[in-house]
Amino acid sequence: MKLSMKLSMCAVLLASALLAQRPFGVLTGATPPDPATVVADQVAHLTSLLTLTTAQQSQATTIFTNAITAVTPLRTSEQAARQSLPAAVKSNATATIDQLATTIGSLEGQILSIQNKADAAFYGILTADQQSKLSQTSFPGGPEFGPGPGFGGPPPR
Repeated sequence: MKLSMKLSMCAVLLASALLAQRPFGVLTGATPPDPATVVADQVAHLTSLLTLTTAQQSQATTIFTNAITAVTPLRTSEQAARQSLPAAVKSNATATIDQLATTIGSLEGQILSIQNKADAAFYGILTADQQSKLSQTSFPGGPEFGPGPGFGGPPPR
């Protein structure tokens, strides 16, 4: 796999981890944006960056909507497993810790696979010029494309 593609994956993971955190000053009870808004914002960002055609925007919307739909229940399960870890640690339940760690790792792997398949599908609808421009776009950790923030956050600003 090319270094730029690996860097892209790292950027997606980094953005996902960073943007999954509650921003400073945001109320705990604040409602996150719905998936349709997340996808629309990301497609708008990519359109601005790459001058996507109407057909590409439609395809990207479908790709990213399918990905976020597939990732959402996995993230919910991952969050539940992570919330169970402190109790297992406090009770020294090593078998439970192992089981939860295995579950979390599996879920993260599935999420990573879904996100990168979506990125690959998106990359595949781009022209050579758009692919080149995307590869040159800087983002912490490497090139940026796809809905980077784990399909769950706003596009980078």
